[in-house]
Amino acid sequence: MSDTPIILAMANPIPEIMPDVPRDAGSALLGTGRSDFPNQVNNVLAFPGIFRGALDAGAQRITEEMKLAAARALAAFVESPTADLILSDALDSRVAARVAAAVAEPS
Repeated sequence: MSDTPIILAMANPIPEIMPDVPRDAGSALLGTGRSDFPNQVNNVLAFPGIFRGALDAGAQRITEEMKLAAARALAAFVESPTADLILSDALDSRVAARVAAAVAEPS
């Protein structure tokens, strides 16, 4: 394993490992499924925009291209990422609209 690993502890509500453990051990980046820690990686970031984009496009199914477009939109949302900010806050009202626009594009 790398000396500075990226840890995505996704179990929710109790993560497999609490955030202070990998941080203290030198992890480069940490994401969890919980909103009370930085870098919440949760489907709430993607699903509203994916569904809105599919509806706006009149799509009959969600394609791999649409999922990739959503992932790219989420990745591009934070303009200056840091170790504590790789994804937008799940409550940021702009996220769903940006994801929806990206998802509607490839369909």
